[in-house]
Amino acid sequence: MIPTLVFDLETIPDAEGLRRLNPSWDQGMSDTDVIEMALAARRESHGNDFLPLHLHKVAVVGCVFRDDRGFRVKTLGNASDPEPVLLSAFFKTIEHYTPRLVSWNGSGFDLPVLHYRTLIHGVPAPRYWDMGDDDRDFKFNNYISRYHHRHIDLMDLLAKYNGRANAPLDELAKLCGFPGKLGMDGSQVWRAWSEGKADEVRAYCETDVVNTWLVYCRFRFLRGELDQTAYDAEVRLVQDTLNASDAPHWKEYMAAWAAT
Repeated sequence: MIPTLVFDLETIPDAEGLRRLNPSWDQGMSDTDVIEMALAARRESHGNDFLPLHLHKVAVVGCVFRDDRGFRVKTLGNASDPEPVLLSAFFKTIEHYTPRLVSWNGSGFDLPVLHYRTLIHGVPAPRYWDMGDDDRDFKFNNYISRYHHRHIDLMDLLAKYNGRANAPLDELAKLCGFPGKLGMDGSQVWRAWSEGKADEVRAYCETDVVNTWLVYCRFRFLRGELDQTAYDAEVRLVQDTLNASDAPHWKEYMAAWAAT
């Protein structure tokens, strides 16, 4: 079995970076005040408060990892870990396992954010960036190319690389009979994080990568990679794993699944 790593980021605005780029701002302001000023300026200039990707600080990396040893879901590190620790843990996983990466809008958001943030912090990721120089197999199938399958951006692929055809993960998961998002969405992450709800954000990220994994399993069934028996077994494995957990977010998730 090819190891598969489903990943999703939750980000918050980069207060330190905003200070560095705006030296005229009061350098004595708190991180929250700096971020709120930047968001207000963005709303005034662009009509929304979505900052450029290089100013998104990685707060959470959620992962599903599936290999011959089973199915695991977790967020990397701890809520208090500095950003470079999270970045390093993610790329060390790629370095060690060379997994297939799976995401939802990873090409449009998660990977560009990871590129910028590893560049800023100087976090090496040689296996990820290999395009055939070190391993000839990567010349024809690497993580960087949009059309190779070492990274599958399910949203991009299912829309046939047509941005106008993109579908929200939450809606598509629910239409497939899966629970979808619970509790919050990406636009609420900064508010929750600033209010000390890091554990809730981490739990939300875990449910998102499980939704992505389940939709990916359905996709594998469509393309003939899994037959009906194998697909049902993958779904049961997820259900059995989550039912064995005492974590409140998995109890809520499984209750929502049972209600579909």
